[in-house]
Amino acid sequence: MVPPALLRPRLREFTLPNGLRAILAPEPGSPTASVWVWYRVGSTNEHPGITGASHWVEHMLFEGSPRYAKGEIDRAVVSVGGELNAFTDVDFTAYFSTVPKEHLAVPLDIESDRMTRALITDREVARERTVVLSEREGNENWPEFRVEEELYQLAFRVHPYRWDALGRRADIESMSGAQLREYYRKYYGTKNATLVVAGAFDPRRTEREIRRRFGPLPSTGEGVDVSDVEPPARGERRATLSGPGTTPYLQIGYPAPALADPATPATIVLDTILGGESRMFPIGSTWGRASEHPSSRLYRGLVDPGLAVRATSEWRPRKYPGLFTVQVQAARGVSLRRLERAVYRLLDRLASRGPTAAEVEEVRVRLRRAAAIAYEGASRTGFRVGYFSVLRSPRYEDELFRALLAVSARDLRARAEALFAEERRVVVGYEPRGAESDE
Repeated sequence: MVPPALLRPRLREFTLPNGLRAILAPEPGSPTASVWVWYRVGSTNEHPGITGASHWVEHMLFEGSPRYAKGEIDRAVVSVGGELNAFTDVDFTAYFSTVPKEHLAVPLDIESDRMTRALITDREVARERTVVLSEREGNENWPEFRVEEELYQLAFRVHPYRWDALGRRADIESMSGAQLREYYRKYYGTKNATLVVAGAFDPRRTEREIRRRFGPLPSTGEGVDVSDVEPPARGERRATLSGPGTTPYLQIGYPAPALADPATPATIVLDTILGGESRMFPIGSTWGRASEHPSSRLYRGLVDPGLAVRATSEWRPRKYPGLFTVQVQAARGVSLRRLERAVYRLLDRLASRGPTAAEVEEVRVRLRRAAAIAYEGASRTGFRVGYFSVLRSPRYEDELFRALLAVSARDLRARAEALFAEERRVVVGYEPRGAESDE
């Protein structure tokens, strides 16, 4: 029998006088311990001129502090058999290290040091500029990246979701070390940080260690809430890009709710019906959709008939209202126009008739299966606890999961009708030069 609820460790939470929030998720049977630091800082806190600053600071926090010289953070974790990484999103930046449980002190020491004492020297900024530019250039080689970037710039005229977390090329080329240091000192500090420790450890001893290591840090970190509100769209927006490639590619975006919105559960279920997987409750080991699903509506309606070679949907959970997107790669000889018409027929059918009872039940089965394995392993536990904590609260996941299981076919029909409105959509197509077309 698949468990009907999330199997999460019992959480122990406390806040230090300097504003640092700490959450302990002990799993006595785990061979490892995972330390995560989540900063409520992402590309939404940037502005034109310093777009990409959050991602660049992410890199710089590996490049030296008074206690750890360049390269020593990696060596300290790897030398005890651990792994580490970091990633930047629009709403947050996260750092993690997972080590054998007896070496928990190593990542705690690293994170307490670089939370407020990263050096970010001009010399290392200059070196890392090449790395960050190379990362962006690598993405620009993919039509999917170019199309998505154009889609968000069309969809958002005011809100900072308008730019990608990588930042604009011109800003990366011109940003100075002084600007990065100012950004780091302004936002990266105890008041904007959540520390999560998951895995095998003694909770009382670990709390004492956290208080000892992080308690003396200064109380820093300015407010990160964004006041800009995107005005409603007054009609369809579209663009067409071109470049090297073999077959057309299409993305369609629809304004979608923020994570805390009452419409979110139905939106997640629609995404699962159309794309086959929920980003927040995936059955696989990764966060989000790892591959297309032959049972999904988009796959059956576009790939099976030979109109597309790839077809999926995606709703990314965000702190502020974002986009629900459909992404489709045309089959050889199929034009963008024909492909787009086929997508609208499929979405219109879902909005007018709703999903079948079998589809709704299949989603519930998938969600229950995902819930059963969502917290397997210290790293996954640290990720999920931190993710929901930084966007809302760690226990909001339970509320959301129950709401997902309660969504009805009638709810989904009404949600699809509101979501896939023609006057709200944003469309970006990619035409490969020299490709054959059936038009």
